[in-house]
Amino acid sequence: MLTPLTIAVAAAAVLLGVWCAVAALRNQSAKDWHYAAMAVVTLLTVVQLVVGVVMLAGGDRPAGDSTAVFVSYLVSVTACVPVVGMVALGERSRWGPATVAAGAFLLAILELRLHDVWGGGVG
Repeated sequence: MLTPLTIAVAAAAVLLGVWCAVAALRNQSAKDWHYAAMAVVTLLTVVQLVVGVVMLAGGDRPAGDSTAVFVSYLVSVTACVPVVGMVALGERSRWGPATVAAGAFLLAILELRLHDVWGGGVG
């Protein structure tokens, strides 16, 4: 897996999480700029999904016998931010951005795990 792309997705997710956590602490709902940032993070995860599928189609495989786990993580990271974004649309209080923050931090953790699964790190 491309490490720079994984780092970029994780860093963008952490930044989104911090920004939304600050909004939640200020008792604000999610604003249009938050949704724009969610779209950017989602676009990065879609690029990562495409790169992962292309690498698998080209014959590259994750370490060990973990192709199914790798694919499930790819799908999960791609769905994470859109799901919490839809929740934030329905929750127009401070809990909307709080949900996005939690999902963004979860995405950063999933990125670390995705990197481990591909490279044979801690399993």
